[in-house]
Amino acid sequence: MTEQETTVAARSRTGREERPRADQTRLPRRKAALRARWRKIRGPLSLYLAVAAGSVCGGVLRASTSAVVQQIGDAGFPVGTLFVNVVGSFIIGFYATLTGPDGRSFVSVRQRQFVMTGICGGFTTFSVFSLETFRLVQADRLLAAGANVGISVLAWLAAVWLGHAIASRINRIGGN
Repeated sequence: MTEQETTVAARSRTGREERPRADQTRLPRRKAALRARWRKIRGPLSLYLAVAAGSVCGGVLRASTSAVVQQIGDAGFPVGTLFVNVVGSFIIGFYATLTGPDGRSFVSVRQRQFVMTGICGGFTTFSVFSLETFRLVQADRLLAAGANVGISVLAWLAAVWLGHAIASRINRIGGN
């Protein structure tokens, strides 16, 4: 192609000559690199966002549920925290078994993390349990503090076992 033919071919509809830019050839490579980077972080980022959203839901549920149960229960004993931790233990035992590798329900990793790490992690609270037990010890209510620890640990383990047992039973039921 001659120089004149190149100039004619490079003209746009307006009649002005367009000069090829050096960075135009790099642009598709840059876009491809950005897309590749985005694909690389999109999965973990969406997982973290799912856990964060679940934590918000669990935290709000914990605060409201604990407050309601504490109003109904004994003001001198942390029944609200005990209740949410037992319920959360049941839920995580049930859900982990129901959605596990041998479970009846197949869910994505993101959904499992949303429920188990996010909601259950936000709903249950070891730190509040520890603080309430410490406050009972500070108030020289050693029997109540010991009862809180003993009842809590036994109830949490029983709740996880019960959730697992019920979900295992559901997993064995025939049909879809």
